[in-house]
Amino acid sequence: MITFDGVTKRYPDGTVAVDGLDLEIPVGRITVLVGPSGCGKTTTLRMINRMVEPTAGTVTVDGRDVRGVDPPTLRRGIGYVIQQAGLFPHRTVVDNIATVPYLLGWDKKKARARAYELMERVGLDPALARRYPAQLSGGQQQRVGVARALAADPPILLMDEPFSAVDPIVRAGLQEEFLRLQRELEKTIVFVTHDIDEAVKLGHRIAVFRVGGVLAQYATPDELLDRPADDFVADFLGGERGIRRLRFFKELDEEEAAGGGTAGGRTGSGGTAAGGDDRTAAAGR
Repeated sequence: MITFDGVTKRYPDGTVAVDGLDLEIPVGRITVLVGPSGCGKTTTLRMINRMVEPTAGTVTVDGRDVRGVDPPTLRRGIGYVIQQAGLFPHRTVVDNIATVPYLLGWDKKKARARAYELMERVGLDPALARRYPAQLSGGQQQRVGVARALAADPPILLMDEPFSAVDPIVRAGLQEEFLRLQRELEKTIVFVTHDIDEAVKLGHRIAVFRVGGVLAQYATPDELLDRPADDFVADFLGGERGIRRLRFFKELDEEEAAGGGTAGGRTGSGGTAAGGDDRTAAAGR
C-alpha cells in the first residue's frame, strides 16, 4: 500500500502544490488522480518515487518511508510512464524496453528476451524491435513506454497522462490494452489524467483534487458519479453524470465478461480522505 500522511509540498516562492494530503492507495488496484491544471496531481505522483520531495508529511510504500531509500534504487523498483513515452531516441525499441534490466545488471541476452516477451504482451509486432522511436507511431511509442516500465516486473506503476498525446481512436485502444494488462498483472497503479471520462473508465478508485492541492473526494467511480462530495466535484464531473454512470456500468459489465469477473472494487462506498480499501456494494464488485 502507498500512503500519504499529512503530505504538503510548498515551493520556495510560497506556492502550495499539495496541501495536507492524507491518502491510502490500495495494492493491486488502479488509483486515478484527476483534477484541473494546478491541482497537484502530478506533484503527488512524483513524490512517490522521490522526483519531488515533500515539504512536510510522510510518503510510505508498504510501511516504509520512501525518504529512507536511495532515489535511484527506489525508482528502479517502480515503473514510470510519462506523456509521449519519453523514449531514448538513440536506442532501438528492444533496448529502450530493456533499460531498467540493464541498470539492474541483467546480461544482454536475458534483458532482450524479457523485452521481446513484453513487446508481445503489449501488442507490439516483434519486427519493430530494431526500429528507433522516431520510426514509430504515437500509439506504438506509448506501448514501448508501458513495456519499458514493466520490464523489471515492478509491483508499482506510475503513469502521468500516458495517453493524452495520441488521437482519440488510438487512445481508446491503448486504454483497452491497459485494462487487459492490469487484469493479467494486477499491479498497484497510480494514474494521472485531466480527463474525467478516462478516470471513470480506468480507475478502481478516483481522487479528485481542487486547485491548491486539496483532496476534494476519494471514491469508487460509482460513488463519485452518484454522490459527488460538493459543488466543485459536481461541476468538475459535468452535467452528464447520469450518462457517464450508465456508460460506466456498461463498460464494467464488458470488463468483467472479458476478465472473468476481475473488475472488482469499482462500485460501492468510498470516502473523502484516507481509507482506500475496497468497500463494495456486492460481492466481487
